[in-house]
Amino acid sequence: MGNHARAATLPPPTRQPQSGPPTSSSAARAPRGGIGNWHLALAVVLVTGCTAIQPMPPSDERILPTRADFHADLHDVLQRFVDDRGLVDYPALAADRATLDRYYALLADVSPDSHSERFPTEHDRLAYWLNAYNAAVLVAVLRHYPITSVRDVRPPVALFFLPRLSGFFVFQRITLGGRTMSLLHLENDIVRARFDEPRIHFALNCASASCPRLPRTAFSAASLQAELDRETRAFMADERNVRVDLAARRIELSSIFEWYEKDYLAWLAIHAPDEPPALSAYVARYLSPTRAAALRACTDCAVTFTPYDWSLNGRSTR
Repeated sequence: MGNHARAATLPPPTRQPQSGPPTSSSAARAPRGGIGNWHLALAVVLVTGCTAIQPMPPSDERILPTRADFHADLHDVLQRFVDDRGLVDYPALAADRATLDRYYALLADVSPDSHSERFPTEHDRLAYWLNAYNAAVLVAVLRHYPITSVRDVRPPVALFFLPRLSGFFVFQRITLGGRTMSLLHLENDIVRARFDEPRIHFALNCASASCPRLPRTAFSAASLQAELDRETRAFMADERNVRVDLAARRIELSSIFEWYEKDYLAWLAIHAPDEPPALSAYVARYLSPTRAAALRACTDCAVTFTPYDWSLNGRSTR
């Protein structure tokens, strides 16, 4: 919410006929249904209304991991506490969080911005930011656990007029490479702004049921392209996220496609200029041949975006 803050309030699903593939006006709106539209208010209150999640103090004898092992602690956490559906055993993680805390402390000290020499390639840098986002979400959930949704983390009472999700995605502040920031900033101003890679929206997990699944392995520079492809295909293989109903002449897509339509179409314009400038052209690239053919055949279909389920991605709540 995403945003991969993931929307404050959602407009009702829109219907539109396809002349060719689907398009919508979402590119003109702020991502995630409105988070990020109230910069003036935030400028006044950020320094007093935010909750900084402090990392564990580093050990004087700590040795930084090698490039190959940098994300080993996160990998261990994901293997032990996340299942194949991407659901998290939060009670167990809360009771045994030392490895996650150690990894967060490492992230707080070291980032591609603070130690550029440790992240020499674009894949090194993107893998860091994706892993940092997913780890920071886990840390933020544990800070408030037990909760049933990230929506339970409210903004300050005096700021009742702000979108409810701002409590989690804006007012929870994380530290990465010595810089304090929100999850919203990390997603929009670092990951989206620096990388021409819309598949990130299927790699970032916002601890919610409608989010892309949290993978059981940390992202790695060496195999990042294959990992992004895997997560994108897995998301689109789920009919909750992409469904073509030829009989009803309807295409149903996850709200993620509405929120980030601009990213997908911009990528197509540069990397696949012969493709129609539409969501269906991007989606079809990652579907099975049978489903891709059905999508392409639905040229006059209406497009709807399914409501987002913000319930927590915990094993005990699903």
